[in-house]
Parts: sequence; structure tokens; C-alpha cells
Amino acid sequence: MAAGAIDVPLEYVRLGLRFDRLEPGFVDAYTGDPRLRAQVGDEPAPTPTRLRDQARALLAELDSTALPADRAAYLRGQLTGLECTARKMGGEPVGYLDEVRAYFQVSVELGDPAEYAAAHEELGRLLPGSGTLTERYARHRRREECPPQRLEVAVHALSSALRDRVRGQYGLPEAETVRYEVVTDKPWSGFNYYEGDYRSRVAINADLPHRLSQLPHLVAHESYPGHHTEHCRKERGLVERDQHLEHTVFLVNTPECLMAEGLADLGVDAAIGDRWGAWSAEVLGDLGLRFDGELAERIAAAAAPLNRVRQDAAVLLHDRGADADEVIAHLQRWALVSHDRAAQQLRFLTDPLWRAYISTYVEGHALLSRWLDARPADQTVADRFLRLLDEPLTPAVVSAELAAAPA
Repeated sequence: MAAGAIDVPLEYVRLGLRFDRLEPGFVDAYTGDPRLRAQVGDEPAPTPTRLRDQARALLAELDSTALPADRAAYLRGQLTGLECTARKMGGEPVGYLDEVRAYFQVSVELGDPAEYAAAHEELGRLLPGSGTLTERYARHRRREECPPQRLEVAVHALSSALRDRVRGQYGLPEAETVRYEVVTDKPWSGFNYYEGDYRSRVAINADLPHRLSQLPHLVAHESYPGHHTEHCRKERGLVERDQHLEHTVFLVNTPECLMAEGLADLGVDAAIGDRWGAWSAEVLGDLGLRFDGELAERIAAAAAPLNRVRQDAAVLLHDRGADADEVIAHLQRWALVSHDRAAQQLRFLTDPLWRAYISTYVEGHALLSRWLDARPADQTVADRFLRLLDEPLTPAVVSAELAAAPA
């Protein structure tokens, strides 16, 4: 590095840590030198305007940096998200769609009701019986609920089984561990707290009923081969081997979030693949927890288009001027959820820190699913997925690769 040149990765980490002082929880994980965090904590209190200006200065510095193109592209995306967050913190008007685009490098729009109606029709065929589809779907989901007192043992069994598969497919550091805990009064169903040194604490929200067929997805998402596995492999590779300091901090509302949530939502596909329902039913059946795995798999496939309804709710609320009752009604109608479940989802969508975050799941899964499917004929799903775990890919890079792929 030339004398007097700004160390952009280091200053990016400092900047991210400063955001956490204004919005606790903005730093999702930090595995770097604790002295750096202490130094930031001793600085004068930051202001949104100062953080905005610092983000802009680092973005300008990237134009002349000697960093390799992939590192510069990663940092440009991250800093663009931070600059937008600082503007919002300072009270500057930012349209919701522009906010999502700045954070996650994707453009969002309302889903197609015709696709939702087609999904309802297929679910109706899979769930015959009396009552409305919403009532039949609710009965099916209740039949699959895990008894609250068995939740922890079910999670541990699935975690152990998934860990065995991920170790063989993707490799994990010998020292890695995941500790699970049950919590309440949270706006999410599960959360990974990565603590560094290949350790995670995963919190499971007991306020929400957890279905047996959904638990494999939750554990795969948070642990194997999702967030925990990604953190471990990037800590070992990008941080320890390559000394890429920017990957010691994971920041909310940046492009890396869409990549992380997208790959985590593909965890069951990457670890198990087809017949994941039968596999899950066998693991949980050994505990006396039984459900129809094959039916669960078919229902999950039929209901997949309805995942986009959650993003519709955010767009209606924050861009189209809908009120809470209208949004809840939309969720109930198209996502086939109860009023209480819709209200819980609304809580997430109205949290100041998380209001745009739903797009990381919806658009992340859609983008990375297409990218996995577009892999070269001689490349396995595991080899393709390994790039997501190891490389500093961005939504923009993935989109460009898709655009360049043979038709």
C-alpha cells in the first residue's frame, strides 16, 4: 500500500462498527480484533451525516484503489448500502424501492396474483376435504406442529444429521460448534449469532409454532450448510488465509445479506436434495415425531410461489401506502396464514432495522436458485454451492454470470 493511501478494508470495518453505535444490532457478527472495536467505542458519538460522508469518501477512494476487482466490487456494494442507511438515519427521504435496491442490488415489484391462484389450486388438490383452502391448509400445518417440549431434541437431531452430511460434502473446521437456545418475544423464527472461532449460537423463537417439515429448513438455514457453515468457511478462507479484513464484520442491510439468506434458504436443497421430506421424516421418526415427508415435500413445492407474498406486503406497506389492516388481509388471502401469523409477519416488516430485509429471502432464494440451476453441465450442485460458501460474491456478480450463461 502506497504511503498515505487509505486502507479501505480497514476503514470499512471501522465504519460498520460505528453504525452499530447508532443502531445496536446493525453489526450482525464481528470476528476481528477486539481492540479495533474498543477504539471505535472510544470515539466521539457518530452522526448519520458523518457516517454518510465517510461512506461516500470510501466509495470515491475505491476508484483509485489497488484492490483486486472482486474485492473492490464487494466493498462498493457494501458501502453503497451503508451510504443509504446513513441517509435514512439522518431523516433524508429515500423511497422504499430505492432503499431495497441500494441495500441488496435487486429491484422488487409486486408478485402476480395469477401465480398465487395457481399455487392455491395445486394446494387444493393436495389438501382435499371440507372447508376453505385456508382452513384445510391450517389443519394440515397444525397436524405437523412439533410439541413445544420436544422442540429442542428435534432441533438437535436434525442438526447432528445435517452436520454429518455437510462435513462430507463441504468440509468444516474440526473445532466448529453450534449451540441452540429457545427464546421468546422476537420478530423472527430463528437467528444465528456467529461468535467467531467457528462457534455459533442459534436462537429458536418458541412464540411461533414450528412444523416438523419446516424444522429441517430452519436448522439447515441457520447452521448446516447455511449461516454457520458460511461464516466458518469464510473465516477460515477469506479472513485467516487471505487476510481480507472486510470479512471480519457482517452488516445488516447490505448486499452480503441477500447472498447469505439466499444460500441459507437453499440449505436443504444443497445438503439433501430431492426426497428431503422422506429423509427428514426418518430422522424425526426415530424420536417418535411423525409426519408424511413425501406429502410435505409436494406441498412445499406447490406453496413456494406464495413466499413472494411477504415481499408484496412490504411493498404495499412502504411504497403503495396501504395500512396495516390491508397488509394483513393481503397476507391472509394469498399466503393462507392466520390473522395472528400475518400480524407477526407485519411486526417484522415494520421494525425500523428489518423493514426492507424480507427481500433478502425472497429475491435471494430466487436469484441463487436460478444461478444454481444454470451451472455448467459438468458441475455438481455441491461444487456450485461451495462458491457461495467461500467466495465474496455479490448479487450484481451473480446476475452478471446469469446474463452471460448460455441460453
